[in-house]
Amino acid sequence: MRGCSLVLVLVLFPVLGTADDKDAKKADQIQVVGENPSRLFRFGKEEVGKVPKGWKVAQTGKGEGSVWKVVADDTAPSHSGFVLAQTAESPSALFNLCVADDTSYKDVEVSVMFKAIKGTNDQGGGIVWRYQDANHYYIARMNPLEDNYRLYKVVAGKRIQLATKEDLKAPVKTWHTLTIKMVGDHIECSFDGKKYLDAKDDTLPKAGKVGLWTKADAQSYFDELKIMGK
Repeated sequence: MRGCSLVLVLVLFPVLGTADDKDAKKADQIQVVGENPSRLFRFGKEEVGKVPKGWKVAQTGKGEGSVWKVVADDTAPSHSGFVLAQTAESPSALFNLCVADDTSYKDVEVSVMFKAIKGTNDQGGGIVWRYQDANHYYIARMNPLEDNYRLYKVVAGKRIQLATKEDLKAPVKTWHTLTIKMVGDHIECSFDGKKYLDAKDDTLPKAGKVGLWTKADAQSYFDELKIMGK
């Protein structure tokens, strides 16, 4: 029935370890609007010190690193008091990945709140989508150390730049919003609500997983991951 819009919310599980019943009602959700399912990911107290259930840690490149876990943060945009953090000081050539393992999207819009905590060689982080494996995916990331926002594809473990916005400021230890949208081969990337990147690429045409990314020793916090697509 194309003339009708169906809205359905399925609560998968409550945000864990919330302080009272009001907070406990905040949940990771699946929402269906018409034919476009969406998901909202938050993190909870019972997952502190661990990788959240349903998430998988990976890395592009060799070396020790890519350590992800839930940590406490009173400034979390979700008001849950907890965020997902990349905490390792990884080698400079290593990409740290944490992927929502049960996601699969082709045409998709993704947003996430992130906060750069520290990093000497690299800072910030980004969104991964159409993730096939640790060597094949798209990534849009913001780097406060370099003052740039860039779009890449990773093919056979090699990162290839598709678009960039230079001289863009993102103060560290402050929450910012990254948003990407890809339909077919068309990619649009926004930062704090403003579109900066626009490109076309058909290298990775299949549906894939959605996840989070940092490079090298970039230690960053993430919250409120929202995915809409099919």
